[in-house]
Amino acid sequence: PEVVEQVAALVAAHPTWGGRKLHAVLTTQGVAAPSPMTITAIIQREGLRPAIQPATTATTRFEAAAPNDLWQLDFLGPRPLQQGQVRALTLLDDHARYALTLAAVPDQTFPTVQRVLTGCFERYGLPEAILTDNGPPWGSSRPETHTQFEIWLWRYGVAVRHGRPGHPQTQGKVERLHRTIGLEVFQGPRLRDVAAAQAAFDAWRDGYNHDRPHDALGLACPASRYQRSPQVWTPDPPPIVYADDAEVRMVSAKGVITYANRRLYVGEAFRGLPVGLIPTATDGVLRLQFCTQTLRTIDLRTETSA
Repeated sequence: PEVVEQVAALVAAHPTWGGRKLHAVLTTQGVAAPSPMTITAIIQREGLRPAIQPATTATTRFEAAAPNDLWQLDFLGPRPLQQGQVRALTLLDDHARYALTLAAVPDQTFPTVQRVLTGCFERYGLPEAILTDNGPPWGSSRPETHTQFEIWLWRYGVAVRHGRPGHPQTQGKVERLHRTIGLEVFQGPRLRDVAAAQAAFDAWRDGYNHDRPHDALGLACPASRYQRSPQVWTPDPPPIVYADDAEVRMVSAKGVITYANRRLYVGEAFRGLPVGLIPTATDGVLRLQFCTQTLRTIDLRTETSA
């Protein structure tokens, strides 16, 4: 029958899609599609692909209220190629599930991340916050130690959030994205090289955003829920300004400031930048601030020189 041929053609094009996604696509095409359960039965009866185990679902879900409220950022890989291997930097809008980038990258360093994110900011604007795990280059295992990644984003007013250590489900959406990329990009014959991988990433991302029905979106595609951020990116960050009651100090090359005859360690990542010491309601207790971010509280009654 014609409907079996139509289902078979879609399964050949999208071998990992289930009955609900295929039903949504057929309906969009104007086909009098059978129910998702009937489509699944057709797939099994005709042997169009092996049975797929249902994916496990997280016990706790959250979703940002609007596009660009929160982006999730992570690395995928490395994955083997015919020539070498490839890593990918993935960036996903938490609300729309829109894949903002899927970039083949040579390493996992801050300059590489900065370059890719700058391209995203130029295209989509700035988010309110970015969620990452705790690994480098965005996080540090040392307490009260901050990274170039955090400082760069704070200067543009972008909050940086980190998932709880040992709880990858905090970034469940980008982890799920990685599983889908693994099935739909890397499951077949190995891609030749990094250039071929980037071409495959670009084609897959376009289909994922504009064609692929998403279960969590009521089988709409991510592009239908995403819109560009109104916060425009500019190459030069805004000037760093503190309130009149702040004592401003420049951070030395060794990450230290001098205040009240004490050398106070701020962090080498802040070198050459001004920080503010803001008085609190308690005498001798100050709030150490960078831009709008509170770094820590300093108690001059107990603090010793670094």
